[in-house]
Amino acid sequence: MSTPHRHFALYKPFGILSQLASNDERQNRKKRFLTELAKFPEHTMPIGRLDEKSEGLLLLTTDGKLSDMVNRSGIEKEYYAQLDGQITSEAIKKLQAGVEIGIFGKKYVTKTCSAKVVADVPEFANANTRIRLNAHRENSWVRIVLTEGKFRQIRKMTAAVGYPTLRLVRTRIGAVKLGNMHVGDLREIDSEGIGLNV
Repeated sequence: MSTPHRHFALYKPFGILSQLASNDERQNRKKRFLTELAKFPEHTMPIGRLDEKSEGLLLLTTDGKLSDMVNRSGIEKEYYAQLDGQITSEAIKKLQAGVEIGIFGKKYVTKTCSAKVVADVPEFANANTRIRLNAHRENSWVRIVLTEGKFRQIRKMTAAVGYPTLRLVRTRIGAVKLGNMHVGDLREIDSEGIGLNV
């Protein structure tokens, strides 16, 4: 009888890679991995990624089929991005309509998305001291909901319209929300609770 698959929601901190280990010895010496946060079951893998300097919700599973399904489903992913500068309504419209970014040396136009300026930002933990907030211009926050997930997509999108992302926090994947989780928290979830529309 096979062991049932397990699924987790993690509040990934700033400065940790979205992987459990690396085959690169140099990377193993210099980087931090998810295994320092918890002991995961054998064959656990992250569903998608959050780059090293991004924070927030990361899903993990022992089920490779579920991981592929989530990555291919066009499921919504919600982010709060703190930007360098007070973003304009014109720049917001550009984000919503799709902007041209580079993905591994090729030009790519992002899909239409939901993007809006937010004044009422959730109470996130204090930003890591390595994030240089208010170093140049006054900051603004935007809430962006994507149905795709290209490499460093939101950072590239906001830079393309003139407002680099300083801090990025993912708060939702499908029906799974960060909610009242704290940085480093791990909770087990049910695969049905992800809310795949497939």
